[in-house]
Amino acid sequence: MPLRFTLRQLEYLVAVAECGSVALAAERCHVSSPSISAAISQLEQEFGLPLFIRRHAQGLSLTEGGRQVTDAARAVLASGGALVDLAAELTGQVRGPLAVGCLLTFAQVVLPRLRRGFAGAHPEVAFRQSEHDHAELIEALRHARLDAALSYDLELPPDLEFCPLLALPPHALLPEDHPLAGLSQITAAQLAPYPMVLLDLPYSAAYFLSFFETEGVLPRIAERTRDMGVMRAMVANGFGYSIANIRLGSDRAPDGRRLVFVPLVTARAPMRMGLILPRGGPLRRTVAAFVDHCRAELTAEALPGLAAPGG
Repeated sequence: MPLRFTLRQLEYLVAVAECGSVALAAERCHVSSPSISAAISQLEQEFGLPLFIRRHAQGLSLTEGGRQVTDAARAVLASGGALVDLAAELTGQVRGPLAVGCLLTFAQVVLPRLRRGFAGAHPEVAFRQSEHDHAELIEALRHARLDAALSYDLELPPDLEFCPLLALPPHALLPEDHPLAGLSQITAAQLAPYPMVLLDLPYSAAYFLSFFETEGVLPRIAERTRDMGVMRAMVANGFGYSIANIRLGSDRAPDGRRLVFVPLVTARAPMRMGLILPRGGPLRRTVAAFVDHCRAELTAEALPGLAAPGG
């Protein structure tokens, strides 16, 4: 009997199951919500059973039958991916889907450039990108929603491995009229008495606060934000200093006010930017090609946007 459903429909099914929402699934798959809804309806008609319970204002949840069908759909999609990989190995081509995630704080200066170069070298790769915080990247990798993620080497679970690419030592961000702005280097103990604007992202915030713990002092956290641009603007407008590892190559906040960057002296090793990958087994040819591309392109010399102004 011929199949009357497509791999694309199964992909949409899995996306809705994991997102719990047609709108979020459509955003992930880069299609319209009606396309997702139509695919689910067609699958339910084909299989003769409801796949989701639809609750107003609460999203969608899988029925018991929907859970079993979704598990089978994941297996079918994995087999389809393996078939593409086999063809790539036999022909020596780099092709097929590639899902790459990137940490929010540096995606703007890293991901588009990496993607452009990779797409130019490998035009038959269907590249899908997304931006998340570190915890979300780990979750997506562990559920096979991403093939690789660009982030930091922070508290990785044992089923993931880290491929280091670039060391990023910490520095303090200060408004230009801050009493410490004229220093050539600075310590957490010197910063502690002043108000702090904390970049409050999972894992990263704990790393920034560890500088103070190491010196036995407590920071005065006056403001918190999860947005790098907001943090830079708040610092530039005098709400406090902050600490970061990413230096976006400009001494201006988004609103045009000037920032001062001062290296932070610490006994802790610099944070490392790199690729997080599933551990164990050989990489798919497409993923391996992206790893090689990142190793060649993600350097301090090639990405001056990561360097401090004047550094």
